[in-house]
Amino acid sequence: MANKSIILVFLFVLSCKGTYKQEENKAEIKPITIPQKKPEILYGINLDSFSVITKKIRWGQSFSDILLKNGISNQTIYQANQKIKPFFNLKKIKKGNTYTLLFKKGNKKPSYFIYETSVYDYLICKLTGPITANKIKREITYNDKKISGSIQSSLYLSFDEQNHPLDLVNHMVDVFAWQVDFFRIMPGDRYDILYTEERINGKLVGIKNIKAAKFFHNNKTYYAIGYDQGFGNDYFDEEGRSLRKTFLRSPLNFYRISSKYQKRRFHPVLKRYRDHLGTDYAAPRGTPIMSVADGKVVEARYTKNNGYFVKIKHNNIYTTQYLHMSKFAKGIKKGRFVDQGEVIGYVGSTGLATGPHVCFRFWRNGRQVDPYKQNDLPDGEPVLEKHVRSFSYVKEKYIKILQEV
Repeated sequence: MANKSIILVFLFVLSCKGTYKQEENKAEIKPITIPQKKPEILYGINLDSFSVITKKIRWGQSFSDILLKNGISNQTIYQANQKIKPFFNLKKIKKGNTYTLLFKKGNKKPSYFIYETSVYDYLICKLTGPITANKIKREITYNDKKISGSIQSSLYLSFDEQNHPLDLVNHMVDVFAWQVDFFRIMPGDRYDILYTEERINGKLVGIKNIKAAKFFHNNKTYYAIGYDQGFGNDYFDEEGRSLRKTFLRSPLNFYRISSKYQKRRFHPVLKRYRDHLGTDYAAPRGTPIMSVADGKVVEARYTKNNGYFVKIKHNNIYTTQYLHMSKFAKGIKKGRFVDQGEVIGYVGSTGLATGPHVCFRFWRNGRQVDPYKQNDLPDGEPVLEKHVRSFSYVKEKYIKILQEV
């Protein structure tokens, strides 16, 4: 009986030992998770089976040149051109813009042509199978942002030093054009700006608009409150008065004044002193020139001294003239009515000019005057009575944000 008990104990130990080993083995077995490689997507296409070539358009290079060089037949190029035509004019492909070719692996001919038409959209053309083309708009996200700063020398340098978006400089100059002389900025001038930025895939691509701004200049604080009365966004002071005049401050968006209205200026071409009854704005050749107010074109022609020029009558009191253009804008001719801000021509150096600029001349009651000394130009429309309460709400909200430290 004793021997039988010993055998039973031995078998129980062996049994437990086997169970322990099984549990131990179970604990050691762990499932292996193989991380899935995230597919690389470009222009909405999975690149797993494609190789990519991205280049910049060279001077004089065309859509046809690019495709012919990569083995695409003339027939396919023609068909692609026809598909693209409703969305984009291929003659407007610009030097320096980016294009991309996608090649199916093992194939020497591209399957896709993509052209970056702007930061906001791109053109994509499928070159194999049924040829297709489309212009794709990128998804934009909008974020409101506030910045502040002080100025030591110029608004541009202040923005540059503090890494603020430089596009905002031109927006600010436009908003406060008649309140602040940005050519006479004083050290210690300050600004606070609430604006909306545009981002694509997290990257800043542009400024949509300024919502509100505060500018301290020459010991005075100026406010600009953005508000839409149903005619598009405009800017008003804290009393609801329009910051706009019936005239723009300048016929250009990007410029520097190279010569002001003055008596007895030494003429750089004629090499003698004579009255300079205009304001010269230096800018790169081809910069758009805008009409500073609504009016009727009374002259659009060429003369030896003025080069290509446009003259616009705005009413019985005011007339303006724009000299030394490289060319007129499409449709600009005598008798045409133009709107404020409409492009009427492009900066050049035709006539008696040493470099690209526009000479802007301003008539008041038939006499040429300095536009910067016309302090009684008519204002734009104030906030309408039916919008006063709504504007007050928006104004108080924006001013509170601008005053926050």
